Amino acid sequence: MKRMVNILGILTLVFAISSCKEKATEKINSDNIELAANRDDVQKKLPVMSFDRSEHDFGTIEQGTPQETIFKFTNTGDAPLIITNASSSCGCTVPEYPKNTPIAPGDSGELLVKFNGSGQNQVTKTVTVTANTEKGSELLRIKAFVNPKNAEGVSVPMKKS
Repeated sequence: MKRMVNILGILTLVFAISSCKEKATEKINSDNIELAANRDDVQKKLPVMSFDRSEHDFGTIEQGTPQETIFKFTNTGDAPLIITNASSSCGCTVPEYPKNTPIAPGDSGELLVKFNGSGQNQVTKTVTVTANTEKGSELLRIKAFVNPKNAEGVSVPMKKS
């Protein structure tokens, strides 16, 4: 019995040694190394969304008077920019943008923001732009001082504080 265990151990050892004849470095495919390096270089290239400004002040407006402004941006990165979403902090502000349209490096685009003039006194709204940039999102702001209307629908000027 002891002899049988010894023979089985020797056979296992011989099998293990003979199966490791090939060196691991000989199994590496050089084409795969180049593909991986190229893939890693491409992943390092990212778009950068640069806006002409991050905030717009409509000044003093009458309540219920629609307003709009355009935020211009440029892709200053080295990969195509894709805006996947733009959402506002409330339903009174609506962004319009080039959804899922690649913007090449160096090219520009526009994001239109419409505000329905609701609220009263000092009002600030934010628009979050989601894109394939390193940060993943950009924050834009609009603000206005809204003069409320009285019961007859006439605007009542308020003093800014």
